[in-house]
Amino acid sequence: MKLIVGLGNPGPKYSGTRHNVGFDVIGILAREWGIGVSTEKFRGWFGKGEIRAEEVVLLKPNTFMNLSGQAVMAAGRFYKLALGDLLVICDDLALPLGRIRLRSGGSSGGHKGLKDISHRLSDEQWCRLRVGIGEAVGDPARYVLDRFNAEDEAVMTASRTFAAEAVACWVEHGVDLAMTRFNGDPRV
Repeated sequence: MKLIVGLGNPGPKYSGTRHNVGFDVIGILAREWGIGVSTEKFRGWFGKGEIRAEEVVLLKPNTFMNLSGQAVMAAGRFYKLALGDLLVICDDLALPLGRIRLRSGGSSGGHKGLKDISHRLSDEQWCRLRVGIGEAVGDPARYVLDRFNAEDEAVMTASRTFAAEAVACWVEHGVDLAMTRFNGDPRV
């Protein structure tokens, strides 16, 4: 079983913001693979199903970004998952708009959701899929809570779909092949 966590902030106020890219990718996976993500458990909304004949749990924490590790810990303990069976999807200010980067470990890079997960797991050796939202214009905290303009949204629509395809590849083939096939810009 694999645990796929999309990071974001709960509630309509944050829907469609740059910081909720992880939630958006979970939504695409849920629709594409027919997995309902509406049960409230593990301090988030989750659903269980299959992606490419592999059992998965999709999770959107409802703890707000900075406490995402609470939901990850709860689900991981319940399913007794190894760190290698965890993939976290989040936004990234350091990546150009629309670019994705999958890694099997690493630092939080200043992302408070990733930092909380690493802290609670006492480990950084788990997979993360970062989706570039572009460099902040002005205050980064404000920038991530804004919505994309129409031009950027067109780029992000393709990027979110590309990220969902990368997740399916990760589930079926593992991190190495998924990195080789998907790290980069979906427009290239």
